[in-house]
Order: sequence, then C-alpha cells, then structure tokens
Amino acid sequence: MGLSVSIHVLADMLERDPEGADWIRAQLGIVNDLLTAQGLPRHDEPERAGEVVARRNVGSFPYSFLHYLRRAFAYARRGVPVTPVARGEDPVRDPMVEDVAELFDTHLICHSDAEGFYVPVHFNEVIVDVDDRGLAGGILGSTQRLLAELIEVAPAIGISLDGSQLPDAEAAKIADDDPPRPPLWTERMVWLTLHESARVSLANRTMIVFH
Repeated sequence: MGLSVSIHVLADMLERDPEGADWIRAQLGIVNDLLTAQGLPRHDEPERAGEVVARRNVGSFPYSFLHYLRRAFAYARRGVPVTPVARGEDPVRDPMVEDVAELFDTHLICHSDAEGFYVPVHFNEVIVDVDDRGLAGGILGSTQRLLAELIEVAPAIGISLDGSQLPDAEAAKIADDDPPRPPLWTERMVWLTLHESARVSLANRTMIVFH
C-alpha cells in the first residue's frame, strides 16, 4: 500500500466508477461548505480533464516517502542544510518537522499523509474540519500554497528552477534518476509528483486528491 496523488479524479470516476464519482461529489460538498464558512470562493470540480497534462512522474509512492520531503522543507524553512535521512532515522519524528508544524501554516506538512484534498483556491492556513463533517483526511489544503512551498524547498534538494518554473529538462532529469541514485532522491521524486499535480491543478482548476 502507498500514497497515490491524482488530479481530474471526478472526471475519471464519471467514466469508470459512478459510485466513486458519487463519493467525490459528496466530498466536494464538504469542501465547499468549509470554503464558504471561511468566506472563500467555492471550488467547482471539472467533469472533463483539462488540456494541461502532467510531465512524467511516479504518481504514487510509499506513505513514508512524503515525510522525507516534509523533513527537507522544515530544514529549508529554518535555514538548515538538507542532508539525507540517516539509516534508522524516522523523518516523521524529526524535531525540526514538529517545530515547523506547530505553527500550522504549512500546507505541505499540515495535511494528511494518506488521504484528502488540495483545491485551487488561495488561503493562507490549512482548513481543519473541526466540526467533523466527514472530510477525508480532516484537513483541506490550498494548491497555491502547496506549490509555493514546493518552490521554496526546491533549491535545498538540488532542483534548479527558472524563476518559479520547472524547465522540461530539469523535470526529465528528476524523473530519470536511476540507480545509483543521487542523495535526496526520495525527496526529489516526491517533489516532482506533487509539483506536477499542483501545476495541473492550477492550470485546469482541478483538485489534487491523496488516496
């Protein structure tokens, strides 16, 4: 079992799994209740996939891999050089991650690592389902904020951007990392998957789904 990161989920479900589409629509109702309660615009999930597509990435990975990138982000935010996770070390329990998470202002760290949504609506702090409406994962993230945090951590894990954009050559370089893999390979691989999902989410106005 692992974490899958998907976009255009409603469009996909309408073609392949009507019951799954009903569940997504029910979740969208909760998402929009949470957004409107914060005075934010609703999110209307498209029923057809948009024109912008993700560049090659893995799409899914073990649940633990996400925490490697979260650790790297915490280090970068605190101005500490990012080093590979040592053998036997658990990135979930890194004190730096816990310290950054306490502020509850990071959409990369303060989100479920197993299920939930990011929507292409800008808001500064993650939205918590405090009334237990039934939101998968319990916390709603913003695609805009997630993408900004990915851009923030990119240099710390050896990813070269052109301004705030990921060039095709750099995306292919990350996707082509083969054994013997470079240091921070896990962080870079997860970064690319999230980056491509966020890029398409904004371009096509589709939410990112962790499942």
